[in-house]
Amino acid sequence: AERNAPSADRGPGRAAGAEAPPTRSGKVLLVEDDSTTRGTLARRLVGRGFRVVEVADGLGAEAAVTAERPDLVLLDLSLPGKDGWTLAAALKAEPSTRPIPIIGLTAHAMPGDRERALRAGCDEYESKPVDFPRLLYKMDVMLGTPGG
Repeated sequence: AERNAPSADRGPGRAAGAEAPPTRSGKVLLVEDDSTTRGTLARRLVGRGFRVVEVADGLGAEAAVTAERPDLVLLDLSLPGKDGWTLAAALKAEPSTRPIPIIGLTAHAMPGDRERALRAGCDEYESKPVDFPRLLYKMDVMLGTPGG
């Protein structure tokens, strides 16, 4: 399922004349098995101008990367089917998908997990619950967009 950024300048609940957050662009593949987390992140990203393709498992993510050609992947590392660790390694091993930045997401923020995620092929790492401003900053840096 793909969510697109709203065409209106104002988001829900934003007063007329209120300063809108910086608008971004790009297609993000959001791979998250928890529907609540996935929905919340997708809505917030769409609200910032991203197009978001949502996938709930590693097998679906592998197909979506090929079909959708996202600009960036937000990848839960603990997924059913093919886990995020394995998927990140597979994406970085494939020349056609190697350049796509991957930010690994996990609720299991144990010592060494960040290093393990980077070794697996993630370009960056974010623990859950996600610090949204920090995640946006990391995404901006990777995508070379304003704010990063």
